[in-house]
Amino acid sequence: MYNRDLKKTIEGKINKGKAIILIGPRQVGKTTLLKTIIDTKEHLFLDGDDPTVRSLLNNPNTTQIRSIIGSNKIIFIDEAQRIAGIGLTLKIIIDQFKEVQLFVSGSSSFDLSNAINEPLTGRKWEYELYPISWEELENTEGYVSAEQQLENRILYGFYPDILNNPGEEKELLKQLVNSYLYRDILAFANIRKPEVLEKLVQALALQIGSEVNYNELAQIVGVDKNTVANYIDILEKGYVIFKLHSFSRNLRNEIKKNKKIYFYDNGVRNIIIGNFNPLELRQDTGALWENFLISERLKQNKYKSTNAKMYFWRTKQQQEVDLVEEHNGMISGFEFKWNNKKKVRLPKTFVNEYDAKEIVIDKNNFREFIKI
Repeated sequence: MYNRDLKKTIEGKINKGKAIILIGPRQVGKTTLLKTIIDTKEHLFLDGDDPTVRSLLNNPNTTQIRSIIGSNKIIFIDEAQRIAGIGLTLKIIIDQFKEVQLFVSGSSSFDLSNAINEPLTGRKWEYELYPISWEELENTEGYVSAEQQLENRILYGFYPDILNNPGEEKELLKQLVNSYLYRDILAFANIRKPEVLEKLVQALALQIGSEVNYNELAQIVGVDKNTVANYIDILEKGYVIFKLHSFSRNLRNEIKKNKKIYFYDNGVRNIIIGNFNPLELRQDTGALWENFLISERLKQNKYKSTNAKMYFWRTKQQQEVDLVEEHNGMISGFEFKWNNKKKVRLPKTFVNEYDAKEIVIDKNNFREFIKI
């Protein structure tokens, strides 16, 4: 059982008159986390994967909801995105049953967020849960154990099942990708061409750390640019990938509109391309290191509510900064090196123009970067 950073945050919002919504990909521990918080208290658990529960919660009136709730003061609705009309049902519970604390989880932002955003305006605390973070790993298992696992975590990622079952990583990742990535996302998004999605995901997996061009991807996959954009949006809402946009303010030669795409989890990326070779035998070690660091930084910025904005920076002359962070008006530039054998400096053009703090992250100092 890993101690999750969000636990204290969520506990601090209980009985504040709003629903607590937890979203994120399947199998990252949403149900486990919420059950850990409420298991010592009397509660009603309703599983949205259960057809009977879906039928009961599909547009019930206030009287029917009162019968379902009974005397329970804590209600946990799991996989809520599976329930038609769930937004209005949740609104009735919050507005009409003031003594009830509502917990809701969902496995995709495109279904649950769409269903609840308007009905629950001003009525919810919403949080995102990701695979285990490096900080959660280190806080639970200790410094030495985490250090010993660094290469495995870069290769196999941080899903709880992967951490809890060493030796079975490849099989579990294959099951995860086949069930969640392809089956769930195809079903949720009503995608009619699964082979296109599969080709696109593979193309993106081979381009982590590089700028993506939707026209080029369209040619690789064999569809039009708009379809590529739509599928990438679906993959982002399904917590498979996330984008970094280019940072641009003043300089004429800055790249202004390009994007980089990263995977939330290195293990998912590696099972997609079928490569778990050791880091010293790989051509993409630098890209994996970059994906690991940026995804971990994203988790920390979200969990700690830093409000930092993340970008990359490049000019037409190929000057580049791996990660740019804007926080409280300050600009920081980060360069990532797996093997930092020589003194590395960020482009003077960037540092001088933005009065930016420049930081090089390698194996010796990465903890201070991903443990904010």
